[in-house]
Amino acid sequence: MRAANEALIVIDIQNDFCPGGALAVTGGDEIVPGVNALMADFASVILTQDWHPAGHSSFASTHDAAPFSATEMPYGTQVLWPDHCIQGSDGAAFHKNLVTTGDLIIRKGFNPLIDSYSAFFENDHVTPTGLEGYLRTRGIDTLTLVGLATDFCVNFSAVDAAKLGFKVTVRTDLCRAIDMDGSLAAALSGMTAAGVEVL
Repeated sequence: MRAANEALIVIDIQNDFCPGGALAVTGGDEIVPGVNALMADFASVILTQDWHPAGHSSFASTHDAAPFSATEMPYGTQVLWPDHCIQGSDGAAFHKNLVTTGDLIIRKGFNPLIDSYSAFFENDHVTPTGLEGYLRTRGIDTLTLVGLATDFCVNFSAVDAAKLGFKVTVRTDLCRAIDMDGSLAAALSGMTAAGVEVL
């Protein structure tokens, strides 16, 4: 068992990010057995869940635009995604084989006006999710991240955690990537530059 100051953060292993889902990540379901096994090593497990209202501003359909195009938002450039992880839908549910008996579930992306890739901040990089405070009050300063997708939600979460002073490791064997226009290579480079240990 890992020390009490360590936590496992399981990012967005939800049906819409797994094969057959609205924003499927290739092989997204393959990591579930390994993630479940790793959970047994940690006294503290936190899961994140993308949780969008219908008509979210990050959806291409909201802008009558092509999926995976981009638009400018008040907080910067936003990729426009297919409708996914709509609150209460089967797509937003965790993968059926994922162990979900963690300590906490952080839901993100529920503000209709701003997306939230990171487990720590919305995409304005200012508005917190509350996860940092939870970890600090529990004396947790060392994090291992796994989940979907390596180049978006895992990447943003890991970089934010490192910037906040946490010691961060990303287990890439227990992640899968979208890899859109070189996004995976950029994410791996950015995480390393931020001080994240990428295994």
